[in-house]
Amino acid sequence: MRLSYQLIIIFSLSLFVSLQVYAKDMWILDKNISTIKFELPVLLLNNVEGELLDFDGLIEIDLQNYKNNKAIFSVNIDSIEMNYKKYKSLLLGDTFFDIIKFPIALLDTRKFSFNAEKKIDLEVELTIKGITKLVPLKLEIYILADELIQIKGHLFFSRTAFQIGVKEWSSTAILRDKVSIKTNLFLVRE
Repeated sequence: MRLSYQLIIIFSLSLFVSLQVYAKDMWILDKNISTIKFELPVLLLNNVEGELLDFDGLIEIDLQNYKNNKAIFSVNIDSIEMNYKKYKSLLLGDTFFDIIKFPIALLDTRKFSFNAEKKIDLEVELTIKGITKLVPLKLEIYILADELIQIKGHLFFSRTAFQIGVKEWSSTAILRDKVSIKTNLFLVRE
């Protein structure tokens, strides 16, 4: 199952790249300075907070016409670092993320337009544990130079909608349902 999931991702990324031959501006992540952080509220304890360290993505941004922009990102779930380190194996196991079957999460913006505004709201496809849902994503876009763009993003999703936390961990009484993801991505023109 892991191999087939990786093949799907490789196929999706290669299809995305092959379709971009006609794109005006192809951008890649500078992974050395880009970050993806998360937070999950916990009742009466410190929130679960952390960072995803291994991710990749391709972005098409048309700074001339502002149409048909698209981005697709993949995140290796086992690259998670969090403040509750002793529970990492529980988090990566089948109760939460089940990384043996589902090692990668995907985010696909689908095509979108913007008119050079600094803030835009999108509905994006988020895939975790083989489940795909539309979730809202708020973006702030900063054109720092001709060859450098910064995109700050913020999205929320329901962990129970993606079956993150099953059996006794499915309750939202202590481990809340709403997961917050904040990104600070730096893109360079390819």
